[in-house]
Amino acid sequence: MIRAVTTFGYVGLMRPAPGTWASAVALVLGMGIDRYLGTPVLVLATLGVIATGFWACGQALRDRAGEDPAEIVIDEVAGQWIALLFPTLAFWARGGEVDWLPWPAWVAPFLFFRLFDIWKPWIIGRADRRSDPAGVMLDDLWAGLFAGVATILAAVAYHLPLIL
Repeated sequence: MIRAVTTFGYVGLMRPAPGTWASAVALVLGMGIDRYLGTPVLVLATLGVIATGFWACGQALRDRAGEDPAEIVIDEVAGQWIALLFPTLAFWARGGEVDWLPWPAWVAPFLFFRLFDIWKPWIIGRADRRSDPAGVMLDDLWAGLFAGVATILAAVAYHLPLIL
């Protein structure tokens, strides 16, 4: 049971780059949740995945101090959904739901999340170096937050000249 959760339905066993596979699956699933169930449900699902991830990582790694196995990808799902919330909430706040997020509103969070998850600048790297189950989750949550902010900044940078 714990392994099914930490590997996000065994997506974490896909090779190569299980974190990228998990992020891609999370992106598609998150877009489906947003499209068919609505943005508020995606917010609740994200909070649920975060809570479940902290619990599952704590269970899976309680006797394995300092480990962050590549197969554990529930953290990527949580981080990817945080990044995806930025454009979905922006569209939702401007008048409600859209059928599907338009291009590139769903690509930017994916690319920025993978960038920050791999690069691990500043506080993301500090969280990763904690070497405990919470650190496994925290670095991806920070990466998701950075990716969401970068997505919004990129959208502003692109659209501002069109407005002026």
